[in-house]
Amino acid sequence: MKATTLVTVSTVLTVLGAAAAAADIRIAVVGPMTGPSAAIGEELRRGAEKAVADVNAAGGVLGQKLNLIVGDDACDPKQAVSVANDVVSQQIVFVDGHYCSGSSIPASAVYNEAGVLQISPGSTNPALTDDAAAKGWTNVYRTVGRDDAQGRVAGQYLASHYKGKAIAIIDDKSAYGKGLADETRKVLQAEGGKEVIDEQITAGDRDFGALISKLKAAHVEAIYFGGYEVEAGLIARQAHDQKLEATLIGGDALLTQQFYNVSGPAGDGSLMTFAPDPRKVPTAKAVVEAFQKDGYEPEGYTLYSYASIQVFVAAAVTAKSTDLDELTAVLQSGRTFDTVIGSLKFDKKGDIMNPAFVFYRWEGGSYTELND
Repeated sequence: MKATTLVTVSTVLTVLGAAAAAADIRIAVVGPMTGPSAAIGEELRRGAEKAVADVNAAGGVLGQKLNLIVGDDACDPKQAVSVANDVVSQQIVFVDGHYCSGSSIPASAVYNEAGVLQISPGSTNPALTDDAAAKGWTNVYRTVGRDDAQGRVAGQYLASHYKGKAIAIIDDKSAYGKGLADETRKVLQAEGGKEVIDEQITAGDRDFGALISKLKAAHVEAIYFGGYEVEAGLIARQAHDQKLEATLIGGDALLTQQFYNVSGPAGDGSLMTFAPDPRKVPTAKAVVEAFQKDGYEPEGYTLYSYASIQVFVAAAVTAKSTDLDELTAVLQSGRTFDTVIGSLKFDKKGDIMNPAFVFYRWEGGSYTELND
């Protein structure tokens, strides 16, 4: 009799535990947890985990705790669709991701069909929100600026600082890399400049000797690279080995230690565009200090991932719902969201209004924001 009572109690506890788990609000963070951009994936994961921990410690959302699922797309479009379907099958209502535009764009279709809100902390290609808006989707947003804004800053810099000098524009054919290079070229030419070499590489290539020789023969002084950190680091290193004295200039993907790990000292002097350092935003102070106390520096996209979850939480609290239509009504209402990266307001496409981009320079294994 006693044994039967124990089994019954155990069964009840199991049922209650399952019910409690089911009552959690499930969300996901998805990005390159493996592969060449795994360092960025860690930033996304760290930011999301910290945001979820802070939200739950403060009482959760609508009386429920957040339950975070981590997904790995390795910055591969096919894997992105697969992992999107996987997290959707786990009844998530929101995804903090993806990072690579080439992953976010195909995955957004999965989330739209499932009625899941997507806020990317790192995908900058304009097509992500432009295409979604053209299709009448309302589930796609991002907490970073677009490549047309980033490319404008880079193009104007090239036009003013390298006027009359040989410029090369190279991209890796990815949605992010080609999109950024295209926007930069457009502005450079509108400002009266013109590249002397326009080339493409393939992501994953490791030998750029022939390309460097071509750049050297053209006396190139600035190499604008639209692509990711590993290939950029290899180009910088191999250009240095061939004694090509040209400045490598790229986008936000170069703002990761992985770039310098690959380039070594050859990466010194390389420039990249990114938003002003969010760690300096007053509203980020407590969160940054908490990260640092735990021995982690929240650089790169860490705080953007954190902010994406803050936006979702604020929208859910205001809407008193996690239903996509209700969340969308709040996000498109013109209200301002206070986050660790500053105040954000979204336009009807899901882009943040008035994004800012500045230049950073690598030197001695670390990067600093340029004041000029």
